Amino acid sequence: MQSLQQKASEWSGVSIADAFAIDEANLFHKLGLQTLVNLSTNFYNRVYDDDQEWFRSIFANSDKQNAIQNQIEFLVQRMGGPTLYSQRRGHPALIARHRPFPLTHEAANRWLHHMGQALDSTSAIDDDSKIKLINFFRHTAYFLVAGVEHKDQNFHVPCKDAALKQHPCKNF
Repeated sequence: MQSLQQKASEWSGVSIADAFAIDEANLFHKLGLQTLVNLSTNFYNRVYDDDQEWFRSIFANSDKQNAIQNQIEFLVQRMGGPTLYSQRRGHPALIARHRPFPLTHEAANRWLHHMGQALDSTSAIDDDSKIKLINFFRHTAYFLVAGVEHKDQNFHVPCKDAALKQHPCKNF
């Protein structure tokens, strides 16, 4: 059986190594907090103003400011900064947190469209970092789609560093 990571690579066109190239560079240190704040704000402004009702409806029950804050804290943590997200909300558990939403290939593409535009319009992000980020986002978007598609199955994929953790990760 294909792992969620393998399925995400197949669907996204991004290898696992390229998706996790962010782990080789501390993008939080390189880009800084304000850049991640700007990226997240820019992204969610685009999402909540999307002209496609079906896409906006995915976010209809979420408060925009809370969504921005969650993403900022997640990105800070995932890009090498302090563990703000986990301190406030616990383990990111991306698949579990996104299970209630209708995540499809079309939704992933639309999400990536907005993230690509947000990356392009956040001037403090250099080209190398932008490539690392978009590869991570592409892979993660399809990882979530694969996870949601398998929600009714007992599908478990350990973290790439699960041996270092006291509990297995189901998602990342």
